[in-house]
Amino acid sequence: MTPTDASLPGPHGPVPVRRYRATDPDPTRRTAPPTLVWLHGGGFFREDLDQPEADAVARTLGDHGLPVVTVDYRLGPVPGLPRVGRTGPRRRLSAPAAHDEVVAVVTALAERGERVVIGGASAGACIAAAVAATLRHGTGPDAAPLGVVLAYGFFHARLPRDRAVLRSVRGHRRLTHAPWALDAANRAYAGTAQGAADPRAFPGGHPVDAFPPTLMLDADHDAMRASGARFADELRGASTPVERHVLPGSRHAFLNRPATSDFADAVDRIAAWTADR
Repeated sequence: MTPTDASLPGPHGPVPVRRYRATDPDPTRRTAPPTLVWLHGGGFFREDLDQPEADAVARTLGDHGLPVVTVDYRLGPVPGLPRVGRTGPRRRLSAPAAHDEVVAVVTALAERGERVVIGGASAGACIAAAVAATLRHGTGPDAAPLGVVLAYGFFHARLPRDRAVLRSVRGHRRLTHAPWALDAANRAYAGTAQGAADPRAFPGGHPVDAFPPTLMLDADHDAMRASGARFADELRGASTPVERHVLPGSRHAFLNRPATSDFADAVDRIAAWTADR
């Protein structure tokens, strides 16, 4: 599969996107499957469309018959280094810049008549959820996504403290994903206390009525699982259909490891669930 790089108009200039065509569409379908708009992770401040969490996921979903558009959304400030990357056409910007760019992409695809499901991993899951919340009442012609896919995301400005979850974390993640470290990254992304309270930055803890049906795939040994569990409860409290799986024994960022069984399991679930929208 050879993906196609392009750009779509955004609020801060063109937004780079990469389109992956379905390589083996189901001939028995009466309608084409929806396009999955997919957002990579990276703590809001790093990674791009070439990382496995973007490229390998999209290629594999394409092999499952699902068209995918990945978005090179606007990265936020580097935690502790706010002056890095402050210039240039794709300079780093605090929230809600990434959210606003993805809204523009989804709206542009809807204007072209595409049926869209939005999803992402880790920080990308947070952005995807925020965009779905913004679009749930319609922004542009039929822009509200048909569904949302959230992989090991975190959705709250401050990580919920769950001692049992924190004790399950293994290896270097005990430091890099310690609550204080994740909270610091969130503060850098939000920019200000007011920004952290904006649902366009962190949708958790805000109204989520009329939210689209949601598939959640969380990692077992992952501090962010506490935020995923709380957000799932918030969605269910608003009568949102939620299908949530915690992959046994899995670690954060399993979609960045294409050779693993967790990657294969997750992509199979994403492909089947999305194709049913």
